[in-house]
Amino acid sequence: MGAWQRLLRFGGVVLRPDGGSTSPLGRSRALVCRRQLSGAESETLKQRRTQIMSRGLPKQRPIEGVKQVIVVASGKGGVGKSTTAVNLALALAANDSSKAIGLLDVDVYGPSIPKMMNLKGNPELSQSNLMRPLLNYGIACMSMGFLIEETAPVVWRGLMVMSAIEKLLRQVDWGQLDYLVVDMPPGTGDVQLSVSQNIPISGAVIVSTPQDIALMDAHKGAEMFRKVHVPVLGLVQNMSVFQCPKCKHKTHIFGADGARKLARTLGLDVLGDIPLHLNIREASDTGQPIVFSQPESDEAIEGYKEWPWFQITRVLARQMRQSETCQAPH
Repeated sequence: MGAWQRLLRFGGVVLRPDGGSTSPLGRSRALVCRRQLSGAESETLKQRRTQIMSRGLPKQRPIEGVKQVIVVASGKGGVGKSTTAVNLALALAANDSSKAIGLLDVDVYGPSIPKMMNLKGNPELSQSNLMRPLLNYGIACMSMGFLIEETAPVVWRGLMVMSAIEKLLRQVDWGQLDYLVVDMPPGTGDVQLSVSQNIPISGAVIVSTPQDIALMDAHKGAEMFRKVHVPVLGLVQNMSVFQCPKCKHKTHIFGADGARKLARTLGLDVLGDIPLHLNIREASDTGQPIVFSQPESDEAIEGYKEWPWFQITRVLARQMRQSETCQAPH
């Protein structure tokens, strides 16, 4: 028997002496039986399949002491997601000083929060053996960057990363928080799914530049959150325009209004435009986020209350009021 003949036989096809081929009788009957299934039986099979697949999904459990979780995500890296997450957390605190805010960095491979929040050191353990967040600018922060050396690469396979995410979600003593801002890694992979399926999320903010390449991945990110039933608050268009500090001429380096076009396509709001400005970059690199260090600067666009991060807080507050109204007894 030749190699091709063996391959066909093992694949379920029997060669006839006349050169033709046929399928085994049992397989043929199985195909006939499948075709004769009624619509009701087919629907029953679909429901059964859905039940079996759902068994492997984790049950959502709130993070102890945390009221609302906001995730900041992007389809592509390098679009300013961490900068947005940091300044959003600070904006939430500045918008209402009575609120307790936390910032969780789940980007295991490339944690940015320690540098942006000017924090170093290992977290202490509570009496219940939970990690205590590090604190700066009034924000409680936790990141994989606190658990490894600053220059040490995280060379882990998926299972180890998932274990680390579980510890960051469940083994941190946050105390009592009104908002926990989660800085997600870029993309739509295991970490995003794990976070979305393990904890209830109030809303997601998608960050993108106006560039077509970045918008393609931002579109995928928004669709992913919709698939896992996480409400998308809207899009933040970062690096939207560059203004020359000397002549004040404005240049749209990455294109103009790309995020606005995508928002219309997805039926979402654009929460705001963040300019490409030297002060924002320097403030992030020195661990002095611009919402905290320069709240009244020219880059704050007519006062810091008009920054996109404050617009996000207003959108979230409005959605929460609507949710409370819908749940109130009539």
